Amino acid sequence: MKVSFTLIHLCYIFVEFFYGRDIMLRTIIIVLVCVLYLLLGIPYLVVEYFLAKKNPAASRERQFRCTQWIFRVVETLSGCEVITLGRENIPEEGGYLYISNHNSYFDIIFTYSRCPHVTGYISKKSMQKIPVLKFWMLRTFSLFLDREDPRAGLQTILTACDYIKNDKAAIFIFPEGTRSKTGEMAEFKGGSFKIATKTGCPIVPIAITNSADILEAHMPFVKKTKIVIHYGKPINLNDLDADDKKHIAEYTQNIIAGMLEEDQKYF
Repeated sequence: MKVSFTLIHLCYIFVEFFYGRDIMLRTIIIVLVCVLYLLLGIPYLVVEYFLAKKNPAASRERQFRCTQWIFRVVETLSGCEVITLGRENIPEEGGYLYISNHNSYFDIIFTYSRCPHVTGYISKKSMQKIPVLKFWMLRTFSLFLDREDPRAGLQTILTACDYIKNDKAAIFIFPEGTRSKTGEMAEFKGGSFKIATKTGCPIVPIAITNSADILEAHMPFVKKTKIVIHYGKPINLNDLDADDKKHIAEYTQNIIAGMLEEDQKYF
């Protein structure tokens, strides 16, 4: 582990020393690292395919931790300052649902690397078209949601419920349905919360501030900036009154909105 972090910091020093604030070259390096990882990971995926037949849980854990490692490399190369708040609010045992606002592709990279338990992300169906990546995702409880097909969408939600109940996985979903183009939260889609209402699992609200300034504000270049990732206290549906439980999407969104407002003090 120490060797891994040493390599990460050496990469960061390399970027800072040779490229300074040249965001174009920073972006190129990050893209190259990701592409190389996907290509070099193909033989590893093949090996894990066979190892998973003997011990699927151990294989899934290894692949998840491997992905976390490369995401930490990308985070370091990005040069971003990430303030993380409230990680103690994440349940000690798996079997819960992360709910977060969504402004950037980097929301996935920075939150994934901080997940203590194997976590599946629910992504849009088009992500399946990215070669190799889909295999990494499917091996670690991630799912693809077809928003154009309600029946397929329901099946995705039911599969996520099975992962939480039977495998004690954590599931991560962005209930706005897509990245915000304005920086303002869109209305949370109620269907995302069926995972919690059907399983009774706790909801961990997450507020991510300023992540659009990494990439989306000046696409396609990666810029180092400051962001805040704030984990709120778990929401247990059994502790809510009937009205809040009925409007759980609005209730959770209000909590995240409050966290976002609170975190403005860091900027």
